[in-house]
Amino acid sequence: MIKSISSLQNPLVKQVIQLLEKSRERRSTGLFVIEGRREIELALKGGYQLQTIMICPDIFSENASEINFPEKQHIEISPEVYQKLAYRKTTEGILAIAESKELSLDALRIKNENPLILVAEAPEKPGNIGALLRTADAANLDAVIIANPRTDMYNPNIIRSSVGCIFTRAIATGSTEEIIQFLKEKDIDIYSAALQASKPFYNCDYRGPTALVVGTEAAGLSQNWLDSSTQNIVIPMEGDIDSMNVSVAAGILIFEAKRQRNLNN
Repeated sequence: MIKSISSLQNPLVKQVIQLLEKSRERRSTGLFVIEGRREIELALKGGYQLQTIMICPDIFSENASEINFPEKQHIEISPEVYQKLAYRKTTEGILAIAESKELSLDALRIKNENPLILVAEAPEKPGNIGALLRTADAANLDAVIIANPRTDMYNPNIIRSSVGCIFTRAIATGSTEEIIQFLKEKDIDIYSAALQASKPFYNCDYRGPTALVVGTEAAGLSQNWLDSSTQNIVIPMEGDIDSMNVSVAAGILIFEAKRQRNLNN
């Protein structure tokens, strides 16, 4: 018999609210919330374990028993409860509580012997991280590494803005120093987007093991990256400002690297 919840005072509802709102709660429990069928399916494809699936029958358009989800606890929730928990309100009608993964550099597995990696240092906004992950997925990058993260990667705004792409890439976080050491130990060339001592990005060779490093729009990259680079690179600009959105800049660099690599195929 499927359990049903209609009260906003239910302990599980309160737990989900805490997981959505509190980074500390996500870290301490090792749990986070996923909204939407596509995102849940991508999480399963990425090897994430679901603890609970919550469905609002008044909104969800399919028979829950016909969903090819693992045999976890299925709970039906009322429209009132769903409206309280869901960001997208009247869409899809399905949420899940999932177990987070270890995102340390030690846990990062890069399968390609000639990897193309994106590193982003201290991105300020979850929406920017989500956009970077979508770009990384579009280019089928081997890994995305976030240096000095300002929020945990299971922030619901990151999951939502990445459209589930957080589950489709190899991801790790760490300090700038740890990541530089990691890349150097693996003989991965570092190309840092910066204005100082830079070459135009299209004049560099990214066909070998490569990490493309981008910083914040306001402050750029820290000095450690500039000192550790194989080469600092710049995107020449012809307007009145000298910066662009970090996800746009990353996309330009990534697809130039992909273009060069595809010439060899």
